[in-house]
Amino acid sequence: MKVDIWSDVVCPWCFVGLANLDSAMARFTHADDVEVVLHSFQLEPNAPHRDDTPLVELLARKYGTTVEQMRANQQRLVDLGAERGIDFRFDDAIRANTFDAHRLIHLAASHGLGRAMKDRLGAAHFTEGKAIGDPEVLRAEAAAVGLPADEVDDLLTGDARADEVAADVEAARRLGVTGVPFFVIDGRYGVSGAQPAEVLLGALDRAWSEREPQLVTVAGADDDSACGPGGCAVPGAGAAERS
Repeated sequence: MKVDIWSDVVCPWCFVGLANLDSAMARFTHADDVEVVLHSFQLEPNAPHRDDTPLVELLARKYGTTVEQMRANQQRLVDLGAERGIDFRFDDAIRANTFDAHRLIHLAASHGLGRAMKDRLGAAHFTEGKAIGDPEVLRAEAAAVGLPADEVDDLLTGDARADEVAADVEAARRLGVTGVPFFVIDGRYGVSGAQPAEVLLGALDRAWSEREPQLVTVAGADDDSACGPGGCAVPGAGAAERS
């Protein structure tokens, strides 16, 4: 079974949602048979590579609220993150374009390191105050998870994996995804937002149970017109008259 996830590197709810999925998967009986696939989504595709304006001011302006109210809203995420081992430091976060970061995650996925790259970039952005639109920052973070330096250089100096990012964005558009995280379980069940682990576990259980063949007896009884270890039933005969 496959779980597809659309998310952005600068989306705090996406990392909360991924942590919730990890918790759900830890309790899911068939977790070893589940493939989790990360997909790109850009909340702000026209963002500059770097903008040093304090993030809280940018968000307050965007949502038409005060800096104080925005800080209060962010505190909820800080608390949720701490419960999941995520250290959100919004005062240090730097606005950045995530297109190259997504390309890097696709490269990492080809080496089986997609989630590691995603988490490393999340920590760089939200905890360490690094500008993840900066190619040198991306090179350093790629090296930290063990990606080949020559492949990273080729990617960052060209347009490799750009088509994969574009394909993810287009797939999200076709699905009607307008916010992330967005989960698609077994290609049939969509789950929007950073839902609690219990909700995700319930969706996993339902999808798995519905994909397994279900035997339903629609006619006949156990001994009617059937053969078993004791022989074959003869119409109108008792157990002693089995052939």
